[in-house]
Amino acid sequence: MINKIMKRFALSKEGAQGLVKAIAACTIADIVLMFPVGLLYYLVSDFLDGTVPKNHCLLYGIGIASALLLIFFSEFWKYNATYFSTYKESGVCRIRLAEKLRKLPLSFFGKKDLADLTNTIMGDVSTTEQMFSHYVPQFYASVISTCFVAASLFFYDWRLALAALWVLPVALLVVGFSKKAQNYFSRKQNMAQIAVQDSVQECLETVRDLKSNNAEQEYLNGLYQKIDLLEGRHIKSELGTALFVVPAQMLLKLGIASVALVGSVLLINGTLTLITFFLFLMVVSRIYEPMAFSLQNLAAMNSLQINIDRMNEIENCKEQEGNRNFQPNGYDIVFEQAGFAYNKDETVLKNVSFTAKQGEVTALIGPSGGGKSTAAKLAARFWDTDKGRITIGGVDVTSVDPEQLLTAFSIVFQDVTLFHDTVMENIRIGRKDATDEEVMAAARLANCEEFIEKLPDKWNSSIGENGSALSGGERQRISIARAFLKNAPIILLDEATASLDVENETAIQSALSRLIKDKTVLLIAHRMRTVAGADKVVVLSDGTVAEQGAPEKLLHQNGIYAHMVKLQTESQDWAIG
Repeated sequence: MINKIMKRFALSKEGAQGLVKAIAACTIADIVLMFPVGLLYYLVSDFLDGTVPKNHCLLYGIGIASALLLIFFSEFWKYNATYFSTYKESGVCRIRLAEKLRKLPLSFFGKKDLADLTNTIMGDVSTTEQMFSHYVPQFYASVISTCFVAASLFFYDWRLALAALWVLPVALLVVGFSKKAQNYFSRKQNMAQIAVQDSVQECLETVRDLKSNNAEQEYLNGLYQKIDLLEGRHIKSELGTALFVVPAQMLLKLGIASVALVGSVLLINGTLTLITFFLFLMVVSRIYEPMAFSLQNLAAMNSLQINIDRMNEIENCKEQEGNRNFQPNGYDIVFEQAGFAYNKDETVLKNVSFTAKQGEVTALIGPSGGGKSTAAKLAARFWDTDKGRITIGGVDVTSVDPEQLLTAFSIVFQDVTLFHDTVMENIRIGRKDATDEEVMAAARLANCEEFIEKLPDKWNSSIGENGSALSGGERQRISIARAFLKNAPIILLDEATASLDVENETAIQSALSRLIKDKTVLLIAHRMRTVAGADKVVVLSDGTVAEQGAPEKLLHQNGIYAHMVKLQTESQDWAIG
């Protein structure tokens, strides 16, 4: 049963067990609330008999005190079982989803945008948190306790029991049939919400461009329309739910009328006692109120499936797996007829074969969209090849656990990502156990010391969100310092010096020459002066290897490489006429 609950509601084992306990607590709390009804029944029975025995007064006093204590302890248990365990499960769920995302290939993130994933981890989990603390346990508890009370009613009088209970299955069916409609409204509402989140995020990220092009008002007008659409979706969703819940709640009121009608007839005919009639009137007045709330709970649960499906989409995605015992014979990177496509109709690499040898710098160049960055990321197993294979030291990278494989890589991307922390801690990302002295040494190699010493708190200066307090070149040098600190046997540089001026680029290249000794370096660059110092150049064009060899050799071939060198040489002489 626990496994079924885990799958049905996307819960951990502890969360599923907590839900069972919450349902049990809510059920007992509902049943305990019927105890005062029983006491009142016997008290009225005594009054109708004309006298209340003295010993009964004592029993009633003890009964009232006991009922109050039971209600207190049952409600206390209910509160702890529903709220505390649910909040704990929400934290576990978010961590579980984040851990899952950490193990997924980048191909998954290519199909999802940031707002969608953020909404799943934060929004969907918050929705399920509210459901499991306020709706799900209470609904199942109401059904169980109602069945218990119903069985008791049949013990007293089956005719009045039928008159009282016939409305319950009908009302539940009315709300149950609304699931398809509610899922439709919930799906539309969710899409509108993601669209708003996307637009808000895009607005914040591009505010500089919007201001510089006087496009702020036009963009905000589009955002306002999306907000209005989201508001409309919320209203439609609420109305769609109300169309089923309100009629179902009205049906419950017919139960009181049917009990009164049938009971009156039976009372007149002399086949029913007044005290039994009184008992049923008390019970139905008590039983319909929680069931009315249960119908609302059921309606809310109907829409819960959309959130669970979105969470399960992440949970069920296939992870990249592999052997954690990575022991290559050296660190030569070999591409053997490698092919890759992001989508079925978009082939990026076709039959790519080349070797990046250890102790050498292999430069990947070519026109934009030729597959340079893709090839480098395939070597680090950010994606897996569709055909062919890539080996490091003779070991197929797809057979190695991605996290274990990445311990062999120091990577500097073109788009630098920094954290809202100090300079020291941003560099220490490269190796968390590094000492301050080792961090500073890596920073000096990356030519960072000059600008760090000018910061207000020097090495302990906070650099803002994504390094907003630094220039583009300074941010890139921080990223390069991380690679120096990690000191891995394979270095992957994707336009690592693109944001540096000529002086700093020369300094970094000098530092790189010291770093790459006996290491495999895969360099992606557009500046031919950067490529000129490479041991080998691989020219990728339209996803295939068009040329490869030493720079001097390729210059004499008068091919793509020679043409690119010529164009950049001519551009240096360009001037405004």
